[in-house]
Amino acid sequence: MRGTRHFHTRRRAALTAGALVFALSGASMATAGNYEFLAAPQTDLNRVFRLDRSNGEVGACQYGLKESAAIGVTLCYPPGEGARAGVFSEYALVASRHTGEGGVFRVDLRSGMMSICFVLNETSVVCTPPAK
Repeated sequence: MRGTRHFHTRRRAALTAGALVFALSGASMATAGNYEFLAAPQTDLNRVFRLDRSNGEVGACQYGLKESAAIGVTLCYPPGEGARAGVFSEYALVASRHTGEGGVFRVDLRSGMMSICFVLNETSVVCTPPAK
């Protein structure tokens, strides 16, 4: 009996430790995938928008040519007016089907509010005030 009880105690401890490790690794994996990426719908533009799904911050990057670089460079535009981190919520990016559109829609999935985000004057990403 003593051996059986000892076995069950050790087994329970091992299962508890395993469950704890699994839970902690799952928590870190959940926070690791916090970004969403979406290409602009404009067919002659190689720009990709980046969204932080928890706070709505939007940035963008695109490929650029540079004389001193044999393979080109990655040009990135930081969040500007209206595109910086906002209220904690659940955000997503949506592209229109307009092939000439260089911007994307940022939607708040909890409130239904929408903004249109685009690169302004090749300096930063800006977003219109949210509306519903």
